[in-house]
Amino acid sequence: MTKGADEVGVLIVDDEEPARLILREHLGKVPGVRIVGESANGFEALRSAAELSPQIVFLDIEMPKLDGFEVLELLDPSIAVVFVTAYDAYAVKAFEVHAVDYVLKPFEAARIAVAVERARERLARGAVVPAGELHAAARPEGTYLSRVVVRDGSRVHIVPVEKLDTVKAQDDYLELKSEGRSYLKQQTLASLAAGLDPKRFVRVHRSHLVRLDLLARLEPFGKGSHVAVLADGSRVPVSREGHARLKELLG
Repeated sequence: MTKGADEVGVLIVDDEEPARLILREHLGKVPGVRIVGESANGFEALRSAAELSPQIVFLDIEMPKLDGFEVLELLDPSIAVVFVTAYDAYAVKAFEVHAVDYVLKPFEAARIAVAVERARERLARGAVVPAGELHAAARPEGTYLSRVVVRDGSRVHIVPVEKLDTVKAQDDYLELKSEGRSYLKQQTLASLAAGLDPKRFVRVHRSHLVRLDLLARLEPFGKGSHVAVLADGSRVPVSREGHARLKELLG
């Protein structure tokens, strides 16, 4: 097929070669689809997406190195993602709540074709998937993030949550501080906070989140407000609501 105006480029991402082969076979029969490449893990997927500029990505969830949700957070948001998964009740519920399409293994040709059509519709609407909210919703109840992924140009940084010190909202970005380094991540503070254990991380201000075990003391600062002094001496503003949260956690 020659490349036409209505043709869409598709990237296949799955760590299992048989699954990639089946997806390639089914997608090859869908009119207007051009398979631009395949990737076997999350890092490859990000590199391929940057180099090949697909409009649609069929993205496996369970992969080594980076899982599908972490890849979604780092992909260009203009790309339409179709998740590929063995049945997972929490993930599927999250997809349905957020109107994100998915296909279940074993694959069916008709379902693949429907997924491509839905992805085309999302592209036409310019719909953007709320990656952080989706990731939080897909986790089983009572489980939280163990790490945060951040993209810096062509590099991907993985920050374990036990080494995440503070988070500050800055315009459309978050500034994450860890072990003396700062990282910028495009995400809302609310969506990141929803994925972190509330017994370990506290939103002390509308723009600030801190790891509780770093808190050295609270100091009054003006009328009805406080400042949190952390173990390294840094100071973080605390709102009235944040102060109430701290009092509840600290007893």
